[in-house]
Amino acid sequence: MEKSNSSGPGAKTTGKEAAPPTAKAKKTNSQGFRTFKGVFTPSALTIFGVIMYLRVGWVLGNEGLFATLLIVTMASAITFLTGLSISATATNRQVKGGGAYYMISRSLGVEAGAAVGLPLFLAQALGISFYLTGFAESVHGFLPTVSIQIIASVALVLLFVLAYTSADLALKTQFFILALIVASLVSFFAGSVPPDGFTAPAGEVSTDVGFWIAFAVFFPAVTGIEAGISMSGDLKDPARSLPRGTLGAIIAGYVIYIAIPIVLSANVPKEILKTNPMVMAEYAY
Repeated sequence: MEKSNSSGPGAKTTGKEAAPPTAKAKKTNSQGFRTFKGVFTPSALTIFGVIMYLRVGWVLGNEGLFATLLIVTMASAITFLTGLSISATATNRQVKGGGAYYMISRSLGVEAGAAVGLPLFLAQALGISFYLTGFAESVHGFLPTVSIQIIASVALVLLFVLAYTSADLALKTQFFILALIVASLVSFFAGSVPPDGFTAPAGEVSTDVGFWIAFAVFFPAVTGIEAGISMSGDLKDPARSLPRGTLGAIIAGYVIYIAIPIVLSANVPKEILKTNPMVMAEYAY
């Protein structure tokens, strides 16, 4: 039998084919979201949440300024170290959809990914109820005739419809919410002591709590980076967006959470901080 000559100009190659791109090759999604929209915004919105408005004053009233700043620094340091690990993983391998579960399972194995992924799912599910309850508690002050459960249920249905309709629409809506949060922070830092002083809710019992209880109450405030990591499959360039958006949200959160206790401690009495969860609203401009 004659051997086929593969050296001709139109012949098919029978030797080694071109090697596929390595896992570390940088791939981008031309239709994906960028850093600010896809990572920073959802992470920042989760960090600047219910604890900032309703519980920072309580922590400050119970523990004092120095201990509160220590709590904020410790909690933010833990989250920052986690952000560094996420950045290292995102820049050393291709990241697809699946968020933290995908990154852990590809780094430590499927078994470790499943072991961590299930608690992450439960944490997110509980986190949704946590933030909805805090939102309903705040709105209930303006709608006292409507129960907190009904407010939270209506908000949950609206959020489900929004997220189910379009991820892009949900992220665009977050821009509006972020603008409201920025406006509220500007109003707070431009505020002053009310002419009639602060109100202390009747019947409230002022009790001191331990350092670690206060830390446990505050810590969920800085764990919102999971919201941005979960968008990994929808990002244009995960290797670029995940580190910048995640670390940027952590640093921004730390700066704000350091500034708020300093302002409150200089203007609001300790007992008011411990008993009035809406003290930030009363102090705001």
